[in-house]
Amino acid sequence: MKLKSLQDLKKIQQHLAEQQARAAAEAAARQAAERKAQAEKNLFARAVGAVQPLPDRRQAHLPAAPAAPIPVQRQRDEQAVLREALSDEFDVTTLLDTDEALSFRRPGIGTDVTRKLRRGDWTIQREIDLHGLRSDEAREALGAFIREAHKLGLRCVRVVHGKGLGSPGKTPVLKAKVQSWLIQKNQVLAFVQARPADGGAGALVVLLGPLLGRS
Repeated sequence: MKLKSLQDLKKIQQHLAEQQARAAAEAAARQAAERKAQAEKNLFARAVGAVQPLPDRRQAHLPAAPAAPIPVQRQRDEQAVLREALSDEFDVTTLLDTDEALSFRRPGIGTDVTRKLRRGDWTIQREIDLHGLRSDEAREALGAFIREAHKLGLRCVRVVHGKGLGSPGKTPVLKAKVQSWLIQKNQVLAFVQARPADGGAGALVVLLGPLLGRS
């Protein structure tokens, strides 16, 4: 574009100056507005003080799962079983009376107790038959039977172990083991070979001690 006169140049210069002035005014107005907004925000924050965000009501806060109960009684029973574990290596030969019939009584138990057991003065309240069981099975079964009978307060039980006629060499292996296991059980006070009518040489009549708190 060609300028026709000096007057046209002045007009253009004036127009540019006005544009610059408007731009500067607008920038100053924006800065003033921002400063005012920041000041109001700071004033509100000082007036309200420290705040915490509200919890999000859209989220469910589930309680922590309770700890599984500790099976205290089961642990005690398992510990008792371990304490009462029966050994096959226990030597019973010095603890057995082998007069006319085999018998055992703990120290402090009179001979009248085994005599009454032989006569059948004590009523047999429960029995276990170990026929056909392997040695380890018979040991576990007998231990559980004695524990349960004692826990129930039973005093006289019969243990049928057989005469060993079906064993190799017809040797009563289980019979000797049963005697050993019974002697190792603290609940057992005495035992005698059963009368012929109650199993004879294939069974034992066992006297258990009273349950604590019972006579």
